[in-house]
Amino acid sequence: MKVVHELLLKLKNKEEQGESLLDRTMVFFSSNLGDASTHSTKNLPVLLAGGGSRHGQHLAFDPDSPPPLSNLYLSMLHRLGINADKFASSTGTLTGLES
Repeated sequence: MKVVHELLLKLKNKEEQGESLLDRTMVFFSSNLGDASTHSTKNLPVLLAGGGSRHGQHLAFDPDSPPPLSNLYLSMLHRLGINADKFASSTGTLTGLES
């Protein structure tokens, strides 16, 4: 996490065309396990920084009916200007990321 923090600070402090590189870049950091002791792939820890999305928040979803992670990927594609209808098993974009 220290290395991720250092990366985010460097991106934030470097400007390109009047914007920080952090605002022009999406940084996705996650794990493939939500609970390593049970090898569960539910409730994965995900960090999304930069890219002009709304940040400084924790989004929690219904653990019994969470949106698929591919909804986040679809939202990221849209942010990049790629207007895909679906990504893998996505059911739509992820709410709460709008800037």
